[in-house]
Amino acid sequence: MNDQIFETVVTTVAPDGTPHVAPMGVRYRDAHVVLMPFKPSTTLDNILATRHAVLNLVTDTRVFAGAVTARWLGRREFPLLPAERIGGVRLAAALNHVELELEQQDDHPQRPVLTMARVHEARHAPFIGFNRAQAAVLEGAVLVSRLAMLSTDKVDSELAYLQIAIDKTAGPEEREAWSWLREAVARFRAGATGTEAAR
Repeated sequence: MNDQIFETVVTTVAPDGTPHVAPMGVRYRDAHVVLMPFKPSTTLDNILATRHAVLNLVTDTRVFAGAVTARWLGRREFPLLPAERIGGVRLAAALNHVELELEQQDDHPQRPVLTMARVHEARHAPFIGFNRAQAAVLEGAVLVSRLAMLSTDKVDSELAYLQIAIDKTAGPEEREAWSWLREAVARFRAGATGTEAAR
């Protein structure tokens, strides 16, 4: 298996049709996509129930920031469109999407390995590259997802460094996403809690 992890957004639906959007690092194994969602998680429950998921490749970093800050700031809705070959949905903002079907499940106490077969793939817009601010938002989203595990000094020093890229290269979307991350950090430190489900 290729050990490189690629940051994507996975969309799934519950048996009742309720959609779920979750940032997720994935691995590629030949023609397959390998997902390792945590237990418990909505993404895992939905895939095991329906056997389907959609991999979305996006540059709109608000999707990543919106998902990791939902427990403090509330869930943000992003436009969705029906998948073409499976019962599922994709992000309207996706540059590419890949419709997936569960082929093999290797259980694990924390992170089962789900090997997904590609059912259909479509390109919707060209990828022109990431700017530094987009990369900074992704790194900031990872920090926010680990606030309970990292020291205040660690988080502050890394956010301060990432702020340089935001100041120099961010557009309106990246500035909005960055503001959500900053607000989530402030609420976490103020002791705010939430009930947002994990990926």
